Amino acid sequence: MAGTTIKLTECPRDAMQGLHNFVPTDVKAAYINLLLQVGFDTIDFGSFVSPKAIPQMRDTAEVLSKLNLDSTQSKLLAIIANYRGAVDACVHEEINYLGYPFSISETFQMRNTNSSIADAFDTVKQVRELCESKGKELLVYLSMGFGNPYGDEWNMDIVSQWTERLISEGINIIALSDTIGIAKPDQIKAIYTQLSDSFPNTEFGVHLHSTPTTWHEKVEAAYQSGCKRFDGALKGYGGCPMAADDLTGNIATENLIAYLSQQNALTELNYRRLQDALNYSTSVFNV
Repeated sequence: MAGTTIKLTECPRDAMQGLHNFVPTDVKAAYINLLLQVGFDTIDFGSFVSPKAIPQMRDTAEVLSKLNLDSTQSKLLAIIANYRGAVDACVHEEINYLGYPFSISETFQMRNTNSSIADAFDTVKQVRELCESKGKELLVYLSMGFGNPYGDEWNMDIVSQWTERLISEGINIIALSDTIGIAKPDQIKAIYTQLSDSFPNTEFGVHLHSTPTTWHEKVEAAYQSGCKRFDGALKGYGGCPMAADDLTGNIATENLIAYLSQQNALTELNYRRLQDALNYSTSVFNV
C-alpha cells in the first residue's frame, strides 16, 4: 500500500468547534489557508449548523470567502446537521463534500442532531438527492460505529444493517467514527474488515478519537485492515462536544503522518507548510 492510496483529511472544524472562546474569523482563515498548502486530500473546514448549537462555527461562510483555493489540490468538506444546513452549504461552489453525522445510537442522534434515527435516515436521503443536483458528494459519518455509552442496543449486525441501508441510498463514502474513543484494535480490525469485504465498492474511512497513548494501536489496526482514508487534527485538538464533557481528542495528524510515512504509504506533503501550520495552531487554540 503506497503512493496515492492514502487520503488524509485534516479537521480544523472538529478541532475548533468545542472551544469556549470564539476564534476570530481572520485567525480561522489564516490557519486553514496554511493547511490548504500542506497537501491533505480534504480539509474539514467548517459547518453549516445552528449557531446556538455550535457558536464557534457561526462564521463558516465568511471564513470560506477568505480562503485561497487557487494553488491547492485539497478539497473542502463542510458538516451539516439537517436539510436546511445542506441547502446553505450547497450555495457555495467551493465546497466539494457535505458531511452528515448519522448515529446508530438513538440517544446520540437526538443529542447531536435533535432527530431520531429514522428521521436522520430520511435526512440522508434528502441531502443526497440535493448533493447530486448541486454537484456535491455526501459523506456519512457512522457515529457510535464502535459502540456507545448510552445503553442503546449495539452490535455488529446493527452496524452492517445500517451501512447496507446507507449504501442502498447511494452513499459512496462512509467514515466509521469512534465518537467517544472506546474502540479497541481488534474491534477496529473486525468491523473495518467485515464492512469493506461486504461492500467492496464503498469507500470506508475512519474518524478515530483516542488518548495520547492509544492512537498508534488504533491507526495500525485500521491501516492493517486496508483503510485508505484517515481523519486527524493537528496536535490532537478537539473531539465531539455533543458526546461528553471529558473528551478524548482527535488523532494527532502529525502522529498519523509519522506512522503512514513509515509504511511508505503517503504521497509527498509540504512539510514546511505543515510546520508553519503547527506553529500557527497556538494562535488558534490558545485564544
